Amino acid sequence: MKRLTFAALAAAALLAGCATPTPYQPLGAPTGVRGGFSEQQIEQNRFRVMFSGNQFTSRQRVENYLLFRAAELTVQQGYDGFTMVDRNTDKQTTVQTYPRPFAPGPFGYWGPSWRYYGRFGWRYWDPYGYDPFWADSVDVTTIDRFEASAEIAMFKGPPKSARDFDAREVMRNLGPTIEPPPPPR
Repeated sequence: MKRLTFAALAAAALLAGCATPTPYQPLGAPTGVRGGFSEQQIEQNRFRVMFSGNQFTSRQRVENYLLFRAAELTVQQGYDGFTMVDRNTDKQTTVQTYPRPFAPGPFGYWGPSWRYYGRFGWRYWDPYGYDPFWADSVDVTTIDRFEASAEIAMFKGPPKSARDFDAREVMRNLGPTIEPPPPPR
C-alpha cells in the first residue's frame, strides 16, 4: 500500500512539474519544460531575438522575456542599448476534441451516472456512454501558445529616441519577474 501511495505522489509531482509556464531558459534546454529564447546574429550590432512559450505561458510573460533577452544580449555584446527595429508576437491556437473521455470500466459499461437539468431540460450523463447531444459526449480543449520575435540594433551611449531601450535599465526593471529554469534532476 505504501508503494502505491508513493507512486501516486510521484506521478502527481511529475504532472505538476510539467504544468508550469516556460522559465527563462535557452530554447531546447533539457529542463523538461517546452520553450525558451534563441537569437541569430544578422550583422555586427544587429540580432534577431525570439522567445517561445508553452501553453501555460501568458503573452505578457513571453514579451517580457523577449525584452529581457534582448537587453541581456546587448550587455553581453558590449553595448549600452538597443532599438527594436521590428517586433512581432504570434499566437498559435490548437483546438483538441476528445469524443470519449473514459473507456469501459472493469464491469463493462456499468458505472456511475447522473441526471441533471440544463439549458435543454433534463439530461443524462455517464462517463462510459454516448449521448445523442454532442456537448455531453465531446470534451473540447483550446490551447494557446505565444511566440515573440524582434530584430534589434545595438548601440553605445544613451538612448536617443522613444524606440531605444537602455539595456541595463530593462534588466533592472524586468529582472525581478524573470523565473529561472528549475535545477537539473
